Amino acid sequence: MALATGLLPQAHAEQAPVQNLIVRLKPTPEATREAPQAARERLRSVATSAGVQMSDARPVGTHHQLLRLPAAQTGEALDATMRRLRLHPDVSDVEPDVRIKRLAVPTDPEYGARQWNLQSSNQFPAAINMPTAWDISTGRPAGVVAVLDVGVRLTHPDLAGKLLPGYDFVSEIEFANDGNGRDADPSDPGDWVSAADKRSSLFSTCDVEDSSWHGTFIAGQIAAATNNGAGIAGIDWQGRILPVRIAGKCGALLSDLLDGMRWAAGLAVQGVPANPNPARILNLSFGGDAACSASYQDVINEITDAGALLVVAAGNGAGALARPADCARVLAVGAVQEDGRKTAYSDYGPNTGLMAPGGTSARGIYALDNAGSTVPTVDTYGLKAGTSFSSPMAAGVASLMLAVNPSLTPAQLVVRLQDSSRPHVAVAGAPSCSVNGTVACNCTTATCGPGLLDATAALQIASTARAPGAAIAPVAQAVAGATVTLDGRTSAAGAGSAITSYQWTQIDGPTVTINGATSAQASVQLASSSADYVFRLVVTNSDGLRDAATVNVNAVAAGGGDGGGGGGGGGGGGSTGWLWGLGLWAVALLAWRRQRPG
Repeated sequence: MALATGLLPQAHAEQAPVQNLIVRLKPTPEATREAPQAARERLRSVATSAGVQMSDARPVGTHHQLLRLPAAQTGEALDATMRRLRLHPDVSDVEPDVRIKRLAVPTDPEYGARQWNLQSSNQFPAAINMPTAWDISTGRPAGVVAVLDVGVRLTHPDLAGKLLPGYDFVSEIEFANDGNGRDADPSDPGDWVSAADKRSSLFSTCDVEDSSWHGTFIAGQIAAATNNGAGIAGIDWQGRILPVRIAGKCGALLSDLLDGMRWAAGLAVQGVPANPNPARILNLSFGGDAACSASYQDVINEITDAGALLVVAAGNGAGALARPADCARVLAVGAVQEDGRKTAYSDYGPNTGLMAPGGTSARGIYALDNAGSTVPTVDTYGLKAGTSFSSPMAAGVASLMLAVNPSLTPAQLVVRLQDSSRPHVAVAGAPSCSVNGTVACNCTTATCGPGLLDATAALQIASTARAPGAAIAPVAQAVAGATVTLDGRTSAAGAGSAITSYQWTQIDGPTVTINGATSAQASVQLASSSADYVFRLVVTNSDGLRDAATVNVNAVAAGGGDGGGGGGGGGGGGSTGWLWGLGLWAVALLAWRRQRPG
């Protein structure tokens, strides 16, 4: 049976009202980066000419703008608004600023063996071999891992001395649950949704649930105070957590999440103080049922280029990966149970980056918790299960790798984590995940990615002189439609080795053909319009070790910007303007037909 047959589609939740749209405008004819105020005014002009009312706007990353509508919309009204904007010749893409849910977290009161997941794989096939890894490194005080989540209980005794000043990016007071919007307090006030909440229009699409203390649990997994004679051991004994609150009741707005990602990596966010402690590793255990979008990928590209690796949970729907796990340049981590089989709940597929313990109802993951079902009460410990708690293990190990070798890039961290992974376990009598992925099943590289996270092997490979070094010559700004050379000839083989293969792939941008994709030097013919591209080179040496590098290519249209993206946000001219006008007439006709009595 084909793999696709075993992958179940994600379930779509009832659509919540949307008041914000995330819009990317095409480049101006001058192909220069617009000042924020100029971009805002151009967006207002575009909205006006498209017949869309706009109450406010602000940047979301470098390329996108948040367009706030006067009132929330849903269903056909929202579809029509987005369609009108998409038809405008100055608009590149539009998506709704939807609410992103934290991943479901089944729990069990039976504690069992506490931190089995960190022990030797000789004892538990899925365990990540931390004892021998700690003989290599216990981290460094300069190590910073950002936890983008519902906030953290700043007073938990097992996080004493482990937290840096963070920030709260939850912008909507009704969902923030702390009485205010964005501020410098990333503490978790609780994210419960009561039955009474559910009866209100504001929370009608939310699930009734107790407070999760999701971010506190994850922070403890990564860097709980260790060797203090109390509580649990964190993976990175010396590193510190940067708490970045992106979610409250019902999850996170996409725009808040993206701003939180940028700030965590040290990039500027309008109206927010600069982050003095940028993180090299970001953990995001939130998911969705949509494919990776342009705004998500753009921000991932920005933080990766800034030197930060985004580690994400694969998802808990027993189906194919969805955003952010299916985005390029992230490390998506799925869940295995103690015997090494994929858990019944974990999402999976060939684009899974790694598998790590996620726990089950019989044996969960043990970390920090709080006893409160609504507001916080006593800080304590508890068991949870889900891919949400698989990704922090990979994030913690990646932080230890940086303690061993601070020069590793995000791409190098990913390939070395993958190359050091242990082979998947085959449990006798268990089905293959390619046949049935909705039960505990045996993984292969085709269904679950390269293998199982192994901390000891990862730290050993982090600084080995035998690893190759991928290198790509910078590409100057190119002209759209031109042929560009991708040059990896300065890549190094590693001590005592020779390079045995080169592999070029495209990570982002309009799809183009790579000529000579398995050679040291390749070439591509760019699309005819202005665009940004990312290309990746993976080199492998005779020891079977790999390394990776990326190069960005910015292409501008000859004599100016995109031919269809005129400045000023006017109606556009020529054939593009006619097409846009016809499109608006089609939207109006469709709306009229739907409103006719039947």
